[in-house]
Amino acid sequence: MSPATSLKLPLRPPTQSWKGRQRSASLVKVEEVGGRVEEVLDRSAYVNINANWVNAKGAWLIHVVLVVMGKIIIDTMPGMTQQISWTLVNLLYLALSYLMFHWVTGIPFDNELHAGAYDDLTLWEQIDDGAQYTPSKKWLFTAPILLFLASTHYTNYNLWMFVINLTALILLAIIPKLPQLHRQRVRFLAEDASGTATPVTPRSEKSLDPSLINDTYFK
Repeated sequence: MSPATSLKLPLRPPTQSWKGRQRSASLVKVEEVGGRVEEVLDRSAYVNINANWVNAKGAWLIHVVLVVMGKIIIDTMPGMTQQISWTLVNLLYLALSYLMFHWVTGIPFDNELHAGAYDDLTLWEQIDDGAQYTPSKKWLFTAPILLFLASTHYTNYNLWMFVINLTALILLAIIPKLPQLHRQRVRFLAEDASGTATPVTPRSEKSLDPSLINDTYFK
């Protein structure tokens, strides 16, 4: 009686189909920026002169000077009334300050010194290294409110002017400066960047039937 021998069959690898859970898209997504450790270290390497000027002498006074100059220029327009003039001054100040402090990101010069650590941060988020309730930020928060009160007074408390000025104040000056929105970004129609598609168990298209193994299979 001959000893039992084992026969190893060279099976063909079955065709596999991988299916996974694809990335999902969200209508609105809130994410935090500028919080990586390497970015924090790069910011501390050099002084950020793009935001450090707000603590210099005369930096607070420049807001008053710009408002007065803007008021004088607008008053020179023919047919301009005091109600329209103060409203335009208030709206222009709010729009320009929002563009400067809350819309534009990054720094315009010496960006290579910080290795792009400020690319995702606005000027407001760069001031005082992101610290809240500093003297400079308190002034920048108070200045538009004082201008709103002045414009409300000199427009003789006109209801429509009051609503326009108050709406602009809340949307352009108060909400963007809230600590709850610090380094927060709202993305619309953003994909879920949680990673690649999640694979599941591979599934072969055809299962191998042992009864079909014959001489033709090995050819």
